[in-house]
Amino acid sequence: MNIILLGPPGAGKGTQARILVEQRGMTQLSTGDMLREARTSGTEMGHRVAAIMDSGQLVTDEIVIGLIEERMRDDQGGGFIFDGFPRTLAQADALEALLDRTGNHLDAVIAMEVDDSALVQRITARSTCGQCGEVYNDITRPQPADGKCINCGASDFRRRADDTEEALKTRLMEYYKKTSTLIGYYHCKGTLRPIDGLAPMADVAERIAAILDETRQPASA
Repeated sequence: MNIILLGPPGAGKGTQARILVEQRGMTQLSTGDMLREARTSGTEMGHRVAAIMDSGQLVTDEIVIGLIEERMRDDQGGGFIFDGFPRTLAQADALEALLDRTGNHLDAVIAMEVDDSALVQRITARSTCGQCGEVYNDITRPQPADGKCINCGASDFRRRADDTEEALKTRLMEYYKKTSTLIGYYHCKGTLRPIDGLAPMADVAERIAAILDETRQPASA
């Protein structure tokens, strides 16, 4: 199955993507991760990405689509999770063209809905393990008392520099100006599946699993 996880910064898309990778063998396609990997890969595409990023320019949609297409060639059979892409209507059209060209299709767009004020409280309390990326929260999931990550045992906890109230509000405004238009786009296509993104992590994972299982079922006659 191929899905998009759609939602504002801090909605939990990365956390839910990791769960799907572990439980369903899906492949997470995070554009941010792919760009960082490409930059140091030494490939022709990597050199192009590095040159653009080093000059302070934005990487074009064409290059991002090219990176996604390269990764899709390594399909392990579990399907793909598009995380952080598309962000605009133009990118949504480009992704649809890529899926058509490669004989794939989009099964569901899971929109993780959140309340802005609650999201700000959640994100400003967030920290992650610098080794494995496990997410903690001062309020709902504090760092272990022994100072070691429950997943990998490391003691390298970090907070993102832009996980401040002011920075987050700026990122939310950017999201609503560009990416939120995709909600209507995918609603019209019949693939949008809204869920409560601020529910407990396990509840969100359970709802996503139910959506995928429902979508996988053949349509009744």
